[in-house]
Amino acid sequence: MLDKHLIDDYVLETVMNSDIIIEDIHKIKDRLLTVTDIKDVTLLNQGIDSILSGDTLMFIEGLECCYVIASRMWPVRSVSEPSSETAIRGSRDGLQKPLDFNTALVRRRIKDTRLKIVSDKLAKRSKTDVAILYIEDIVNKEVLSELKKRIEIINIDAVLDSGYVEQLIQDSIWSPFPLVQSTERPDVVAAALYEGRVAILVDNSPFALIVPATLPNFFQSPDDYYQRWIYSSIVRVIRFLAILISLVLPALYIAVICFNTDILPTKLIYSIAASKEGVPFSAYVEVIIMEFSIAILMEAIIRLPKAIGSTIGIVGGLIIGQAAVSAGVVSPIMIIIVSITVLTSFVIPNYQVSTAFRLVRYFIIIADTVAGLYGIMFGLIALLIHLTRLKSFGIPYLSPAVSTEKGDLKDMFIRFPTRYLKTRPKYMKTGDKIRQRE
Repeated sequence: MLDKHLIDDYVLETVMNSDIIIEDIHKIKDRLLTVTDIKDVTLLNQGIDSILSGDTLMFIEGLECCYVIASRMWPVRSVSEPSSETAIRGSRDGLQKPLDFNTALVRRRIKDTRLKIVSDKLAKRSKTDVAILYIEDIVNKEVLSELKKRIEIINIDAVLDSGYVEQLIQDSIWSPFPLVQSTERPDVVAAALYEGRVAILVDNSPFALIVPATLPNFFQSPDDYYQRWIYSSIVRVIRFLAILISLVLPALYIAVICFNTDILPTKLIYSIAASKEGVPFSAYVEVIIMEFSIAILMEAIIRLPKAIGSTIGIVGGLIIGQAAVSAGVVSPIMIIIVSITVLTSFVIPNYQVSTAFRLVRYFIIIADTVAGLYGIMFGLIALLIHLTRLKSFGIPYLSPAVSTEKGDLKDMFIRFPTRYLKTRPKYMKTGDKIRQRE
């Protein structure tokens, strides 16, 4: 757990070979030990925690404290590209497991003395290191104060990943939508800090947490800010349209086929009827069968080794789809509907949000099976009401869509050119509101 060369070369060898006579034992740390990171500890429990973390304790007879020498050397992997958040342009380094590595990756992007890193330990048994990052003159003070309160009351045996902290500090445990943003990218963390938000880094976890989180934040990708604004705006509009299609397309198919066939052209009705010839199930049973099959296939692909996961996904999808059509279990048009739905649901850069919308899609399908087009409208209205009631650390979840400031809309559905984004989001109630000065 420790760097033996550091202890041998800069502590033991220095002490054993030294001819310096030091009368005052309190000056040993300053005049004899050639170690950069060393501190005094007076409580035994603090010293034990340091040993369990890989540090070294040095006791000196007659001294009422001991020295903690930072000698941690955990086995770590090299800095690599984040696997869950790919980008065409921009940074290629991702967060790692050691906390010190992650704080260094963030500080490398924020060379500002006002960047504050507040360290703490969580959990009674694991004593996991946690760091809260914020920029002092920009951060929303109310959000920072509320976050510290929620972290202080955490009383759990072990924190093995940032997911533990995320679940313990979020506002609502019953909503399927994530109220805390997680990311593997240090540039996303830095951008959030510049907007006045707060980041949480947990030791042994490559995922950072960002609060507060709003739904439009999950639709944004680092590529949106690294490329030209026209392309970024078009892609962002496509994302919003894609999630709307993934929500209503299967339910709309059921409504049109089972309840409102008169709204379709006659030739299209005949074509759909011909494709369903020989299929024993109704449209909503077809949708349920296919949605269930796709969910199983996706879960299997995630759990399989990477070497065979992609191959099994392609082959399994083709075989299952072709076999289902040939056996007359589902119609060919149903395969097309489900394929488009799956593709559009993964346009969102954040996997947690796409999973939440998938659960909402199941609810809309059930409502549509009962009431047709009225069920779709009921499901969408219920979704909108739920989203408007959500808050993340006091910030409305739909911000800036519900913001009264027109300037906040410059970076929502479309992204204005960078030269026009002169102020930070006003709904964040930041300290320094100016981002780009004249």
